[in-house]
Amino acid sequence: DLYVDDDIGDGFSFSGGKYAEAEGPSKSDEWFAQGRMVKAHALYGNKEKAKDPFFGLTMGSGSQSSGDVFNWFCVEAGSSSNPTVLLIHGFPSQAYSYRNVLPVLSDKYRSIAFDWLGFGFSDKPQPKYGFDYTLDEYTSALESLIDAVAPDKLSIVVQGYFAPIVVKYANEHQDKLNHLILVNPPITDKHAKLPSTLACFSNFLLGEVFSQDPLRASDKALTSSGPYMMKEEDATVYRRPYLVSGASGFALNAITRAMGKDLKAYIESMRSILASDSWNTKTTICWGLRDRWLTYDGVEDFCDGLKHNVVQLPMAGHHAQEDRGEELGNIIKRILRG
Repeated sequence: DLYVDDDIGDGFSFSGGKYAEAEGPSKSDEWFAQGRMVKAHALYGNKEKAKDPFFGLTMGSGSQSSGDVFNWFCVEAGSSSNPTVLLIHGFPSQAYSYRNVLPVLSDKYRSIAFDWLGFGFSDKPQPKYGFDYTLDEYTSALESLIDAVAPDKLSIVVQGYFAPIVVKYANEHQDKLNHLILVNPPITDKHAKLPSTLACFSNFLLGEVFSQDPLRASDKALTSSGPYMMKEEDATVYRRPYLVSGASGFALNAITRAMGKDLKAYIESMRSILASDSWNTKTTICWGLRDRWLTYDGVEDFCDGLKHNVVQLPMAGHHAQEDRGEELGNIIKRILRG
């Protein structure tokens, strides 16, 4: 009941259909049952009801702000007395992508994976009604979430296009970090342009339509980036947010436009931060060599000059935690143990 939205008038929502509801408990239900909602980051402005951007219709509850503070879906594994590791998914994905990493880390670490605002089971307000999905907002929102779930020191693992946001946060809070692990981050000049699979969501008018297609927004976005062969039971988890509400699509559209506008500047800032004499955080870059979105050319050269460690995953693609979750989990453990 917390995440299924049956309201009418939620944009171009593809509600119902073959994959919307499974017979009996689904993987999506099982995953949701493992997590909890955490309140963090106050919404801006008033609590006016969100409207459809084209027709002015009041949108469903999935596109409305849930209160004064946003709800984030978090899944935690391991004892709270162990060192904390925060696992941050990429764009577009969900915390579910770390389902095979969490058990590997749980014996030695308190591991937390969460859905960014706009993804999975976290809040997805319509842009201009409390959250606009800009990269600056995401940086501020991340700070609020970390203050809520990990007030003491922690290590952070982040995959993909959200890495520059995390590095910006880390630069301002180095005293909180034990280690930073970047998995296939956009780090060279060649990485500043989104692949066509993602860029299509920012197209005028067509972007709104494409982002409402569950197969294009979830399946294709994940499988086109590397060798990952998605199982049907896993695909249903990624499709679910797009099937039950138009909110996920509108958020995806807004995030893609923000990435198109600001990603290059954020990547340049990340490179500058990681190359700065004031950067003292232990940093490792893990790279799935079968990434079809981001080329490996230039990554080693950048890291060698700065003495950042590089670990290769020959059989993994862009979403390395999907392709080789257990392998990545063991690599993370080795890195954190030094």
